[in-house]
Amino acid sequence: VAMGNFSAVSEFILLGLSADAEVQAALFVIFLVIYVLTLTGNSVILLAIMADAHLRSPMYFFLGHLSFVDLLYSSVSVPKMLENLVSETKTIAVKACLAQAFFVYAIGGTEALLLAVMAYDRYAAICHPLLYGQMMSRQLCEGLVWGSWGLAILSSLINTLLAVKLDFCDYGAIHNYNCEIPSLFPLSCSDVSTNATVLLWLFVLHASGTFLLVLSSYGCIFSAILKMRSTTGRSKAFSTCSSHLTIVILYFGSACLRYTMPTSGSPVEIIFSLQYSVITPMLNPLIYSLKNKEVMAAVGRMLGKCCQHFE
Repeated sequence: VAMGNFSAVSEFILLGLSADAEVQAALFVIFLVIYVLTLTGNSVILLAIMADAHLRSPMYFFLGHLSFVDLLYSSVSVPKMLENLVSETKTIAVKACLAQAFFVYAIGGTEALLLAVMAYDRYAAICHPLLYGQMMSRQLCEGLVWGSWGLAILSSLINTLLAVKLDFCDYGAIHNYNCEIPSLFPLSCSDVSTNATVLLWLFVLHASGTFLLVLSSYGCIFSAILKMRSTTGRSKAFSTCSSHLTIVILYFGSACLRYTMPTSGSPVEIIFSLQYSVITPMLNPLIYSLKNKEVMAAVGRMLGKCCQHFE
């Protein structure tokens, strides 16, 4: 991609989370632990789903892809944040910043679409159990995953190509720990009205589409659950949805608030950004494994085989 004229500006400053050296040291330890837990948890879930023949349903197919997306998502921002927490020069090249912004938007968008697809999968399983195999065929599942990647990458590419054309005239500071497209607008001396409008509309289309799919799926699910006469069946249905619904609320809530509020570098804005790009990828495997006996059993079998191998 041809880069725009950056008027001698070759890098930005990432101000990060704090300017205090002691706080930065504490934050480094905290986020290093979070990153290790994220990589470990999602890798274990992904490997267990790939290795265990009991986890071959569409739900686990999507969960495996969600774990893979979370591995990528956390790795886009956290390593650079950790580097800046222990470095005196907290800079990032303009090209690297745009690349990071592209991947943050693309991978984050894919996660949102996958969560919507998983809501539809739960709808098919609970509302149409006899037709579940036909509704969620292998071909459809693969198409939904690739479609999620394709739509998210296309949306991110449009926004990034528009951002590439911006001129950055001053040695700017980003009031955040990573590069996101809204954070670049205050640093530009170009007219960013088109960029902001396109970003907003693409986000609205993306968010409204995924949110409506999630909302309609769960509307049908709750309606079906309330009609169940069996208390056991009702409890089991709620149990299969609770993990996914928890992640949906955490992810969509923080992402929507972050992208609809004006970019100011406020602590609240940074907290929302941390929630969906750092905290949620760590929580996903914990929530799914603790609430799903089949996943726990598969992880136990996999770890048991590993222990036998090293004995």
